[in-house]
Amino acid sequence: MGVWGAGLYSGDFAMDLRKTVGAVARLPFEPDRLVDILRETEPTAANDPADEEHTTFWLVVADQFARRGIVSAGVRDKALAMLDAGDDAAMLRQLGMKPADIRRRQRMVDDIRIRLTAPVVPKPRTVLRKPQPLIVDRGDVIVYPTCAGRCINPYFASKDLVPHYTREGPKPWQQDGWAAAVIVDCGRAFDFLSWYRPLTLTHARRDKPSIDTLRAGDGWRLESPGTCSPAHFRKMELEKIGSVPVDPERVRAVFGPLRPGISAAVSDISIGNRLGAVPDARRGAAAASARHGRPTAIASLDEILR
Repeated sequence: MGVWGAGLYSGDFAMDLRKTVGAVARLPFEPDRLVDILRETEPTAANDPADEEHTTFWLVVADQFARRGIVSAGVRDKALAMLDAGDDAAMLRQLGMKPADIRRRQRMVDDIRIRLTAPVVPKPRTVLRKPQPLIVDRGDVIVYPTCAGRCINPYFASKDLVPHYTREGPKPWQQDGWAAAVIVDCGRAFDFLSWYRPLTLTHARRDKPSIDTLRAGDGWRLESPGTCSPAHFRKMELEKIGSVPVDPERVRAVFGPLRPGISAAVSDISIGNRLGAVPDARRGAAAASARHGRPTAIASLDEILR
């Protein structure tokens, strides 16, 4: 469950869900549609009363809606019914939480009850007026600088502030190589939130790659989808150097059916978490890996090109 305290948000799931609610609240939809989207992102927790995160899901959604002035009688009533039935405390006892922590949790939950039973004043939401742009497309090839195989962390204001952790302790991020990625799929979740699925170079290189050197073959790994805002694109110093004719049918034949990046888009998981490579100094044969019986790595781009 990843819980480190008694509070409603003292757990990985609740913290992630709070962020997801924030992202979904930016969509220009009515509250009931927002609830449907949230349920689609966490179907087990939302719909299975036996799931350990079931009560947390509905309490977090109800609390976040109340805080944001999003009016949904269905969400409020469901959360209040759970509180009246003691579902939250019962699940925590089942999971082994100590009685003292459950009592602390109850006091915090009582504050949520007050928030839910108070008159809700709808607040204007800052929503997306148009779909997010697709800054790269299927087949686009991007290159980027690396330090020990890692790209620049775009959540820092400057790459000079990005730490590089070594056995001797943290050091400043300093470029020592190059890596590359090919966008094999992209799209928009709910027609608004952009996402991208990269195929990344397995090993970083000392010299900046070109389309020709990348086509020569060096090993590629399929990654999970991620998001990429224009600001992150700049901060990671991503550079589009051209495009290759990616064939969706060949991608599907090699890797099997791929889910769209809806979850990554809703949770705003940056593509920076997907762009990594083994440093050039540690080159070697990449271990064969699989996903549901399908390979997740290929030797050459030609395997997925027209």
